[in-house]
Amino acid sequence: MTAIRRLYQAALLLLLSLTSPTNAKGPSRAEFKAQKIQEAQKIADLKASGQDSVSMTKEAAELRAYELRKKKTKGLIRKREVSLASVLFPGASPEEYSDGEPLPAFVDVVESRKTQLPFEYYDLPTCEEPNETIQKRFRQRKNLGARMMGHSKMKMSPYQFPVKVDKECTPLCTVTVGGKNLKWLRKLVDRQYRINLTLDQLPVLMRSKELDYAARSYPLGFKAAAETTGLKNDEYFFYNHLRFTVFYREEPSEFEGVRIVGFDVHPVSIDHHAGSEGVSYSDCIDASPVNDPSTFLELRSGPTGEDVKILYSYEVAWEQSDIPWADRWDVYLVGSPDDEIHYFAIVNSLMIVMFLVGAVATILIRTLNRDIAGYNALQTLEEAQEETGWKLVHGDVFRPPQNYQLLLCALIGTGAQIGSAIFMMLLASMLRMLNPLKKGQALTAVVLLYVLCGGIGGYVSARLYKFCDATSWKKATLATAVAFPGTIVAMFTVLNIFLSMAGSATAVSFLTIFLVFLLWGCVATPLVFVGSYFGFRAGKIEVPTKTNQIARVIPEVPFYSTPPMSMFLAALLPFGSVTIELYFIMSALWLHQLYYIMSFLMAVLLILLTTVSMVSMVTCYIQLCAEDHRWWWKSFLNGTCVGIYVFLYSLWFLGMRMGLVGVLPVVVYLTYMTMISMALGLVCGTVGYLSCFWFTKKIYGAVKAD
Repeated sequence: MTAIRRLYQAALLLLLSLTSPTNAKGPSRAEFKAQKIQEAQKIADLKASGQDSVSMTKEAAELRAYELRKKKTKGLIRKREVSLASVLFPGASPEEYSDGEPLPAFVDVVESRKTQLPFEYYDLPTCEEPNETIQKRFRQRKNLGARMMGHSKMKMSPYQFPVKVDKECTPLCTVTVGGKNLKWLRKLVDRQYRINLTLDQLPVLMRSKELDYAARSYPLGFKAAAETTGLKNDEYFFYNHLRFTVFYREEPSEFEGVRIVGFDVHPVSIDHHAGSEGVSYSDCIDASPVNDPSTFLELRSGPTGEDVKILYSYEVAWEQSDIPWADRWDVYLVGSPDDEIHYFAIVNSLMIVMFLVGAVATILIRTLNRDIAGYNALQTLEEAQEETGWKLVHGDVFRPPQNYQLLLCALIGTGAQIGSAIFMMLLASMLRMLNPLKKGQALTAVVLLYVLCGGIGGYVSARLYKFCDATSWKKATLATAVAFPGTIVAMFTVLNIFLSMAGSATAVSFLTIFLVFLLWGCVATPLVFVGSYFGFRAGKIEVPTKTNQIARVIPEVPFYSTPPMSMFLAALLPFGSVTIELYFIMSALWLHQLYYIMSFLMAVLLILLTTVSMVSMVTCYIQLCAEDHRWWWKSFLNGTCVGIYVFLYSLWFLGMRMGLVGVLPVVVYLTYMTMISMALGLVCGTVGYLSCFWFTKKIYGAVKAD
């Protein structure tokens, strides 16, 4: 069968070469297709031979490059292939190291998907932190977002990696664990906590050639069933020996020194039988330690209640590789969702948008034109027939809401401020101004842009409040500046107290909270007042019709046009248009997956806002046809309900995908998802309200009214 397939392929290539025109400037279209066929056949042969895609061999690198080719394309019309390093680390350049140079590894927080309560590495019963100072070339400044996420300080690991210096089993220290610390360590192992190490900004990786599997970080330990260990009950075991493999590349013709292209770890649980007199090299086994059930290090006190003595050890092997530095990130994305799923989600959403655009166009071009022509003909012929439909409420449609005017204007101004900040942050990410994998950088950009966009929120709120003929402009401005950020800061502060009591690494220091408070009080609030000043100085928004002194009685409206039914019906389509992509976003937020394609996120955001705008105009038209002129709050609430759908989706995600253990992790998850849902709801509500305002001005400006 293989020979027949190769013969068929050769015949196809010959046929393509004979029928395709030659091109002096480059390969013809037929030759290009032939190259693709050859490449696909080569990849198929590699997979058929059992070649894995995670090892550091040349064949595995070809498999990874083929699988990730769509992730490495740049441009919409003319595609060109780039490296993942340029996508994940825009502007980063490789570091070269000389032989024997000390290369430090850094530890990050110890985290778990099952709790979302990370801890500091040196809070564990482990060796002490080295006293060495971090060299200038390895220092990384922690931004505001990283501090708010708990990544406040870079700490060196106790493991040393001199360049190209192999190390055999090397002991580090002996730690005695007992009592509460032993119970806590067993609890961490049971909840699947993992340790994160980085070397040359490359996260440590566990890979299995047999299973064709690669994962960042490594677990603290494992729980083994009694059948595999021969014990009476299931037991917890601890990984105390780490077998590191550092892959490097040397190319004297291109660069001097050594470049790091891979950082692997193989954890081993082994009881070294360390004595009480101290640690010596003889405590390590002569051969490389392996995972053997007979020598596992059990996390259980002795027969007479003595504490557990853990001897930490490690070994390092340096291996040369031909993998280029620019492709060293490929293995971290093997097995991640293919971009075709994202394209499918966006195309699916675009179909919904096109349907809504067609519906709105039908209303504007056909229905409204017919209505406007009819209404204007009645006025021209001075017929005494009674008006019906949406024109009947022309004298009340621009009547400001009678209840909670200040609150409505403040919420709309806040939504405009949040939306502007998110849009500019995504735009900066698309322009490669932000590093997708640098912790906290996106959060820092959102916070700073939200603060700097205070003038937009104050201006929008003031213009609407002035249109309502209200006079308490100071209260309106203060509500815009304080309401939403005050609520978020209060929720964050209360949650931070509980995190501090639990000893979580995400507990924010008082200095960070004070810094956020300064940004809010000294930058954001004054900018809101400046924007409000210009908003009140600007002229009043003009509308095409006059408002009657006495409000018209509203007839009974259909059930689908009254809240909360109208809210959930109107928000269903916008939420449905982004459901698929929302799954990937939630996985990146809570399941530690990589999400770096900000162009997709920008497209999804624009699709969501466009859908909200279209649905809001359609529902507003239906409401006006029912002679209900109270569209102000309804248009805002219809869009805001998208945030409610997102929160309900987060509840489903919590039950089906998270698997959290404990009360505090659930509280942390729900608190942050409440913040996100509130922000998204305000943005969608603002878009829905402004769309309806523009819509009503257009349709009533096209008819003749008394």
